[in-house]
Amino acid sequence: MTDLAFVPIDCAVITVSDTRTLNTDSSGTLIWERLSSMGHPVVKREIIPDDFGEISQTLKECIEHPTLVAVVITGGTGITRRDITPEVVQEFGTKHIPGFGELFRFLSYQEIGSSTIQSRADAWLCNDTLVFVLPGSTGAVRLGMDKILVPQLDVRTRPCNFVQLLERFRG
Repeated sequence: MTDLAFVPIDCAVITVSDTRTLNTDSSGTLIWERLSSMGHPVVKREIIPDDFGEISQTLKECIEHPTLVAVVITGGTGITRRDITPEVVQEFGTKHIPGFGELFRFLSYQEIGSSTIQSRADAWLCNDTLVFVLPGSTGAVRLGMDKILVPQLDVRTRPCNFVQLLERFRG
């Protein structure tokens, strides 16, 4: 961290689940808590079913939102038929950020071993909106937020972070 001032960015938290509600969505709540405690406004929070059309519509709204910079999605990253979140995000993606998923799986391996190969955590720049996809488990969300996204969404993190690049991909 440096002496730079914190730069808040507007964020969205989207949970993809057929069963969770706001009361039972511990993963979405953890994302919201981490972003809010940093000082980032969470301007949108939704729970949507594992449905291509619903995920697409919600993501389209986020990408078209005039101030939204980062979207963190939890859920739908496994390998079952209903797990389609990465495919939907890829449809909107303009630049893939493969290092996010690679780092997530590296860190996850240290906690859960080879089971991490089932995770399809990923990230894309969708026009000028950062979109991060995390698994639905609270442990995976905690890992992704604490080890990757909290530092990378803080302009004070050195040597580099996503926030310092905003003008270069949003300008």
